[in-house]
Amino acid sequence: MSKTFKRIWNIFTTVLVALVVVAAILLAGVRLFGLQVFSVLSGSMEPTYHTGSLIYVKKVDPFTVEPGQVLTFMLDESTIATHRVVAVVPDEDDPSTIRFRTKGDANDAEDGKLLHYKNVIGTPVFTIPYLGYVANYIQNPPGTYIAIAAGALLLLLVFIPDLFEDDSDKKNSKKKKKKSGSAPTEQQG
Repeated sequence: MSKTFKRIWNIFTTVLVALVVVAAILLAGVRLFGLQVFSVLSGSMEPTYHTGSLIYVKKVDPFTVEPGQVLTFMLDESTIATHRVVAVVPDEDDPSTIRFRTKGDANDAEDGKLLHYKNVIGTPVFTIPYLGYVANYIQNPPGTYIAIAAGALLLLLVFIPDLFEDDSDKKNSKKKKKKSGSAPTEQQG
């Protein structure tokens, strides 16, 4: 393998590995900083959060939430939404319990049910457009299988030059020994 090709190959694989590491940090590594990651699957919060965006949500004390603040919350066991708080409503039976009236920025009407404070996950702190499409694809088959295959292929690409280099280096060193033809001599001084 030529030195120029090997250099280009090393640069290419280094960039590829760096991109994968950055993507892994953006998708999973942020959990180390107390953030949760969610994909925006609808346009209810346009133009604040575009469909296909990835939003990063940090925990928030529900009792500090004020109208106008955006919340990410559980609608039910399998559905998560992000909408803006329109009003904070104390519970009629228990004043220590609060609920939130919410509405999507792009929606004409407020949400049908009040949101219980225990269903609040947090508040979005930043977003990355289009990365939600990738995250959502990877989380479900066949995207999961493709991501695993791409990771294996990336590992293979990184080590291919080493596989070819070892064989050619061995052949070159054998040829050099045959050409010299004589055993190394000691010099006496």
